Amino acid sequence: ILLLKIHHTVILAALLLCFPHSDPIIITIQAFPEDNEVVPLSMTHQSLYVSVETQVAIAGIILAGVYVLIIFEIVHRTLAAMLGSLAALAALAVIGDRPSLVTVVEWIDYETLALLFGMMVLVAIFSETGFFDYCAVKAYQLSRGRVWPMIIILCLIAAILSAFLDNVTTMMLFTPVTIRLCEVLNLDPRHVLIAEVIFTNIGGAATAVGDPPNVIIVSNQDLRREGIDFASFTGYMFLGICLVLFTSFPFLRMLYWNKKLYNKESIEIVELKHEILVWRQTAQRINPASREETAVKCLLMQKVLNLESLLRKMMKTFQRQISQEDKNWEQNIQELQKKHRITDKVLLVKCASVLGVVIFMFFLNSFVPSIHLELGWIAILGALWLLVLADIQDFEIILHRVEWATLLFFAALFVLMEALAQLQLIDYIGEQTALLIKAVPEDQRLAIAIILVMWVSALASSLIDNIPFTATMIPVLINLSQDADVNLPVKPLIFALAMGACLGGNGTLIGASANVVCAGIAEQHGYGFSFVEFFKLGFPMMIMTCMIAMCYLLATHIGLRWNM
Repeated sequence: ILLLKIHHTVILAALLLCFPHSDPIIITIQAFPEDNEVVPLSMTHQSLYVSVETQVAIAGIILAGVYVLIIFEIVHRTLAAMLGSLAALAALAVIGDRPSLVTVVEWIDYETLALLFGMMVLVAIFSETGFFDYCAVKAYQLSRGRVWPMIIILCLIAAILSAFLDNVTTMMLFTPVTIRLCEVLNLDPRHVLIAEVIFTNIGGAATAVGDPPNVIIVSNQDLRREGIDFASFTGYMFLGICLVLFTSFPFLRMLYWNKKLYNKESIEIVELKHEILVWRQTAQRINPASREETAVKCLLMQKVLNLESLLRKMMKTFQRQISQEDKNWEQNIQELQKKHRITDKVLLVKCASVLGVVIFMFFLNSFVPSIHLELGWIAILGALWLLVLADIQDFEIILHRVEWATLLFFAALFVLMEALAQLQLIDYIGEQTALLIKAVPEDQRLAIAIILVMWVSALASSLIDNIPFTATMIPVLINLSQDADVNLPVKPLIFALAMGACLGGNGTLIGASANVVCAGIAEQHGYGFSFVEFFKLGFPMMIMTCMIAMCYLLATHIGLRWNM
């Protein structure tokens, strides 16, 4: 610390910093004091020891390592994200950038975590009413035992809701209903849930409030001055996503052509397996801190062993009978209605009222931002309100149903993505995209720019979080449009970015938040699906939907010249 006696003169201090194999760096400090006083001056210098290319290579290796851990299920995806974030922070420390613990904690998006936690509590209490079972029976009655009409209806409703609600909220409400419905129909819930979450991501791209990248775009002041406001953005995206949506159903049916949606075992065996899994998970959650808790855990494990013995006997006598359609569905309705019905009507009214108010506030927050109440706070306040109304005595039961592994995964993912951004990975992708566009001849530049931005955004959003990618690409595209040597309109580039960032989330399991939340809830119910299972269905759907969106962009901006 240097103490300088500063008078009414300008102080110029020049520091000459010399490093081996580099040019000298001159730092000039100017001070304009008002009074005679002693001013403490603290100076630090930080040098990054590697080039940008090396930092990008390190970031790519870390990201690839995380994907290897998740794809091959070497460790749980939450632990993989935590190890990846730790490796990225270590890489930053090695190159000379050492963020403090306070800085790392600030990288976490607490609004998203609060939204997830609040909605998880709401759904956990809602499930106590038996409403999800009741909806499953009604959907079974409406489908008349036919599977594909039911799947199409569920996917369409999920897509419509996600256009106005957050994708994560939509999947939290739909996943329990879908699981119960599939259990009633003896279907494998995994394939149905993957189809639903794919259409949720497609529907979320239709409006300015359906997906976080769209919110980032319409809230940018520079883009508003370019004429991209809420109404124009929603109108253009809604038309394109409707085209993508209705062409996706036949392709989804083709992907599912040879898949066995029905369980190979009888419904009794499936339910017994699920019961064994639930009892085992319950026993594992008990921490034997006392003699009584140890005895309870032993009793639960003994129950698991008895059920497993019963399962083995049933498997020996079971003769495989696969029914592609329930011919006796009418005879089963009355029995199912007795077994799966609403158990607490008073609690249902309370839950429906609170959830209705929460959803209304979500809409109000989207259209009236002056209320200054974020989505996370709305969900938390709604959860607290419902806990008071429902008079929950054993709060730990509700907390056990919260997907803590999913919340930790998102927290670790936020740190990982911000650390990768500090390693220049996202900036490098944007700069290389801009260089490729400038290298194209001027008469073909707009078409190539739309295609390039679209596919780079889609592939990048499949691998990394689309929120920081979108925030980074917006100034890159604005600068590109203002470059006199490029001469490109900004609207087509921004719409290509929005289409790619939203639809690209279907590429992998961690490409969108809704994918991770759906997988976490399904895993808690005993129907978790792996990275590879999602990839086999999600990635082809991502390629197809991006192809349709690209054709729409080229037809409107190149053929019809809407950008003019």
